[in-house]
Amino acid sequence: MVRIGLKYCTKGYTARLLNSSWRETRADDNAVFMNVPPNMTGALLMMASMASFTLNDSLIKSTGGALPLMQLLLLRGVLSTFLIFILALWLGALHFRIARRDWGLIGLRSLAEVGAAYFFITALLNMPLANVTAILQVLPLTVAVGAALFFREPLGWRRIAAIVLGFCGVLLIVRPGSDGFSIWSAYALCAVLCVTVRDLSTRRLTSGVPSMTVTLVASLAVTAFAGVASTATEWAPVTPRLAVLIMGASVFIIGGYFFSVQVMRVGEISFVAPFRYTGLIWALVLGWLVFGDWPEVLTLLGAAIVVTTGLFTLYREGRLRQA
Repeated sequence: MVRIGLKYCTKGYTARLLNSSWRETRADDNAVFMNVPPNMTGALLMMASMASFTLNDSLIKSTGGALPLMQLLLLRGVLSTFLIFILALWLGALHFRIARRDWGLIGLRSLAEVGAAYFFITALLNMPLANVTAILQVLPLTVAVGAALFFREPLGWRRIAAIVLGFCGVLLIVRPGSDGFSIWSAYALCAVLCVTVRDLSTRRLTSGVPSMTVTLVASLAVTAFAGVASTATEWAPVTPRLAVLIMGASVFIIGGYFFSVQVMRVGEISFVAPFRYTGLIWALVLGWLVFGDWPEVLTLLGAAIVVTTGLFTLYREGRLRQA
């Protein structure tokens, strides 16, 4: 759901959505970490954000398909939307005075979020946690390609080489045509495509559009879609265990988003952004501890290639911004 949009967007995209009232309170927020260097504070917050989102994934996966997908999305969506609304009011960062052009982009972004929610959660429920997380690490590369194709943003030969190598890493993870390939890998790749569309739409939003409004609309869209779709399936009873898992997942989504918002207000983008890849470490650890899954050697090699090329792409983008 919204979690995908937050966890896997690069820092620059979200930073453009922060409104001025949040930036004005940066000094107050930094007072909490007055003895910690800003870059280290940003890194810790980014790691906390990735941990929260991955814990959300683990809780959703722990439902084990006991609930129909649309019922699961609806229940989590209702709780998450309510908590997002409360957080937005608390931050004072919610308004709907938005230009028609931006509303169109928000609509496109929300449709992409709906697709991402469906494909990602389906893949998550049927694949090892680390595998699906590793596939989504390719997002900085796909966004760079999309920006070059649709926005005419330049791609030097170094980034083109990194992107080609990164896609080779993805092939090592999904291994099409081999016994290790499954239809669920294709679902994860479709989630990557949807989130790429979402991030590219976000890039075109004007800076005055508050991120909380964008997030709330996306959450409402996913919840509404799940609500309509759930009428076509028979609902399953929600046991106390399932209720706790869904509520916990909703709380971790908000925790992850809160930390990601704070990240935008401390430290340098070029230093903090690479720590988004700690989400893969959390996925490896939780996948092993909770589900007893450990990726094969080829999967780990592919993930290492994807992460390395993604880090290089972020580095090059940072250099270009400074030029």
